[in-house]
Amino acid sequence: MLLDALLPVRCPGCGAIGQSPCGRCVAVVASAPTGPVPDGLDACWSLLAYEDLGRLLVTNLKYRRDRAALGWLADGMAGLVARPPGVVVTWAPTTAARRRQRGFDQAELLARAVARRWSAPCRPLLRRRAGPPQTGRSLADRRAGPLLLARAGSRAAAHAPVVIVDDVLTTGSTLAAAAGALRAVEVGWTAGLTAARTPWHDAAPPCVLDRLPKVEHFIQVPAATGR
Repeated sequence: MLLDALLPVRCPGCGAIGQSPCGRCVAVVASAPTGPVPDGLDACWSLLAYEDLGRLLVTNLKYRRDRAALGWLADGMAGLVARPPGVVVTWAPTTAARRRQRGFDQAELLARAVARRWSAPCRPLLRRRAGPPQTGRSLADRRAGPLLLARAGSRAAAHAPVVIVDDVLTTGSTLAAAAGALRAVEVGWTAGLTAARTPWHDAAPPCVLDRLPKVEHFIQVPAATGR
């Protein structure tokens, strides 16, 4: 293909042409660190550590409109857990202003890609009020979280398990705000799923299924970072 020849896909880790990321870099990329389940969630999973190559994969998607690794990220995220029966996938949205500026919402791209791999519906259940981005804020300000509200019609998901997708989990405040908004419309079970997670600096229990959902066939498997 002419486009492939002119604009070849390169691995963000080593620059090799062919795949993003390449097999050699996949073999050494760090899995997500353990950390607490954010408040309001019943479970939480993250694929990569938000450092080195993991950071590059996420920031290239978010800030450079580079979707070359989107499929690889979605494959890994979808493979972290067996698809919850009857699940509805949604995402923690950015503000309307930042979506217009970028032309897309990176969390939505990840959510829709994960939903396709699970053969599950993906619905916009949340909206975000205008406010400063979480990126670059102090830890205390991050913990205050963004203002997320349930969209009109989100109550239709009240009897389904909902998985909330985001790009990076830092303090967990965004996912906690999303879970709170969905609880307000009587969604009974919510989980978080992110492409990456930053190291947790406070003493806390690991982010595991310590609050089991009331559905069957939930199995947590290790991240497939070696494929």
